[in-house]
Parts: sequence; C-alpha cells; structure tokens
Amino acid sequence: MDIQTNTLQTEDGQEIAFDNYRCGYEKVIILAHGFYNNKDAYLFKKIAQRFAEHYDVISFDFRGHGKSSGLFTWTSNEPKDLEAILNYAKGQGYLRIGVVGFSLGAAVTLIEAGRNDLIDSIIAVSAPYDFGMINFHFWEREMLEDLKLNLGMKGKGKFVRPGNPFLKKINPIDTVDNSFLVPVCFIHGAKDWLIKKEHSEKLFNKANDPKRLLIIENAGHAEKIFDDKPGEFMEECIEWFNQTLGQAQK
Repeated sequence: MDIQTNTLQTEDGQEIAFDNYRCGYEKVIILAHGFYNNKDAYLFKKIAQRFAEHYDVISFDFRGHGKSSGLFTWTSNEPKDLEAILNYAKGQGYLRIGVVGFSLGAAVTLIEAGRNDLIDSIIAVSAPYDFGMINFHFWEREMLEDLKLNLGMKGKGKFVRPGNPFLKKINPIDTVDNSFLVPVCFIHGAKDWLIKKEHSEKLFNKANDPKRLLIIENAGHAEKIFDDKPGEFMEECIEWFNQTLGQAQK
C-alpha cells in the first residue's frame, strides 16, 4: 500500500489535506469525518486501513479540522471540500466512487450528492436530517462513553477551529427527494445520544431505492459504532459497496 499525502484547493480558496491510500484498485472510497475529528485520528486511520483491504481510499480533513485551513461552518461551506476531493478522485481515473460520511460529514455527503453526479454510492453513518434538530441528550450514559473515548488515547489529536454556526444551511432531508438517485445505506447506533436513530429513519423513509437502514444495537455515535462493533460495521459497509459499486478489482 502506498499512502500519498497532499493538499488541494477548494473553489473558495481553502486548502484541504488528504491521504490517498493507493492499493491498485479501480474504485475508491472517500471517508468524510464529522465535527471535532480528522483523518489522522486513531479510529479514522483504523477505518481507512480496513477499507483499504477492499478499495483504494481517500481520507481528508474538512476545513477547520486537522491539517486543512479555514474554519468549520457546520455544513454550510463543507460541501465545497467534498466537491474538491471528488474532482480529485475522478481526475485520478477511478471508475466508481463511494463515500462514507459520519455525523455532520454524512450530512455534507447527502447535501453534495444532491447536486453532484460523481458519487455512485453512499453510506451515511449517524446522519442528522436537520441540523437544528440534533438531540444533545447529554444526560445519557453514552455521552460519558463518548467523553472517555475523546479524552483517552483514541481522542488524541482531535480538535476543531469553529466558524459561524448561523450561516445558511441545506438540510439533508431536503436533498433526499425524488431527484436523489444515489444508492444510500443509513447506519445508526441504537445508543446514539447526540443524533437519535429517528434521524436516519426519517431520511430512509424519504429516500429512493436502492436504500438500506441498519440500526446497530449497543453502539453509539458515528465512528464509535466502528469502535463498538468493528466486525459488524465493516461487514455491512463492504457488502453494501459490493452491491452498489461492484466488487473491487485491481
């Protein structure tokens, strides 16, 4: 495996850092992290490595995170970051492109897929249907589990440079309509304290076929689903991409 690290520029002048895991596959999976995360965080590197057993992988930092420039705008401008990564992937000659988005990264993925035909398949993990309806049930025990994860070794290196949270946004529920034709698998942890599973259920109910909804018991929010249930999470993801992208070939 050859991991190439580089940066590219968005249409509004932000520098986006990314890693391209080159394994010789003709299809690629893009990983889009959520708030307060980055491509070099412990769990995201593990997730990238697991996907690289089956596909080439591009893992990148949204603006305001990791080694990318700028401030995080809470899904308002982040679709431009994903657009730049998609254009890079297409320019590298990949035949098909899948995207795995986590939390607000899943929201960005659904928003961008509503206007960009370069995405061939999506896995939306812990996606909110509306930014204003995020739950924040901080009193639930799973919030403490998330806190312990972020304060421990697996949270080392995480940070964010937040921008204006009040900029105009597109809500994912408004993009998943009759014109949204991208196959999408919604994955949610049953114990998610931040974005309840009803968000994925609402998105699933509105989306077109082919679609899938998977609620994973005893699992938390976003990448913590991988931490809680790595085998089940990866098995479901690879099965979905095998169905919608085709099995990877070198």
